[in-house]
Amino acid sequence: MNDAVIRCHRLTRRFGDVTAVRDVTFDVPRAAIFGLLGPNGAGKSTLIRMLCGVLRPSAGSGSVLGVDVARDPEAVKRRIGYMSQKFSLYADLSVVENLRFYGRIYGLSPARQRQREADVAELTGIGPFANRLAGQLSGGWKQRLALACALIHEPDVLFLDEPTAGIDPVARRDLWDLLFELSHRGVTMFVTTHYMDEAERCTHVGYIQLARLIAVGRPDELKILPDVTPAGTRRFEVSCAAPTDALARAHGVAAVRDATMFGTTLHVLLADDMSPDAMLEAIAPADATASARPVEPTLEDVFVRLSRVLEEART
Repeated sequence: MNDAVIRCHRLTRRFGDVTAVRDVTFDVPRAAIFGLLGPNGAGKSTLIRMLCGVLRPSAGSGSVLGVDVARDPEAVKRRIGYMSQKFSLYADLSVVENLRFYGRIYGLSPARQRQREADVAELTGIGPFANRLAGQLSGGWKQRLALACALIHEPDVLFLDEPTAGIDPVARRDLWDLLFELSHRGVTMFVTTHYMDEAERCTHVGYIQLARLIAVGRPDELKILPDVTPAGTRRFEVSCAAPTDALARAHGVAAVRDATMFGTTLHVLLADDMSPDAMLEAIAPADATASARPVEPTLEDVFVRLSRVLEEART
C-alpha cells in the first residue's frame, strides 16, 4: 500500500524468554479503520504500545506517518492521538479543564486551543457538559470526553484500545458513528476490540493469536480465504430446540469439519458427502423444528476457523 500511514515489518517484542509479539507485518492505509482482535494475552496491547512509541521493539521495524517508532518515539507521540480502555482523564477537573490541560501538553496556542475546543465539542457533542466534572459523567460521555482529548491537537492517526468496553449498546453505536465521521475526514484509526460486530464495521482487520498475526486484510478478503471454507465443504446455520446438545453431537460426526455456537444457533462446516438433512438427523434427532440454511462465513467464523487450523498445525 503506497498510501500506508502505519507500517509494520516483522515487528517483534520479547520480555526475557517470552515473546509477546512475533514477526508481525502489515500496513494500514490512510483513512482506514483497522481493527485488531485476539484473545487476552495474545499481544494486542504490546503491539499498540510499540506503535505509539511507548515500548521499543526487540526486532523488526514500525513506522507511523513515516516516523520510525524506535528511532524517534517522541515525534510519533506528538503526531498521534491515543484513547485507552480505562478512563484515564482527571475526574476532579471539568470537561473543559481536561481539554485545556491536554491542549497545553501539545503546545497549542491560546487561539488554537479555543478553536480546537469548539471543534471537538461540536464533533463529540460534549459542549453542554463543559463545566461538569469529568468524574460525574456517564460511561458513554466519559468516552466521548476521552475521544475529544485525544483529538485536541488534530492528529492524523488515532489509536483506540478497546474504546467501547464497559459502555452500553447505544453509547457504543454513537461512538462508532463518531469514528466513521473521523474516517470520512481522513483520520486513520487503529482500534483494538473484542466485539465481532465492531470488527465487521472496520475497513481492515487483523487477528493476533499466540503473539502472531494469523490473518490480516479487508473483511471480505478474509471471508474467502481457502482455510475458512475449504474445498469440498459448505457452511450452514442450524436452528434447533437444543443447540447445546446438537453441538455436542456434531463433534462426533465425521462429516462435520467444524461446529460452533453462534448466538442461539450453530454454524456448521459440513463435508459435501453428507446432506444437510442427514446432518440434522445426526445432531438433532427427532427435532421436527430443526433446520439448516446455507450461510456465508462471518468474521467470527473466520477467526474461529483460522485459530483451529493454527492449533491443528501445532499438534
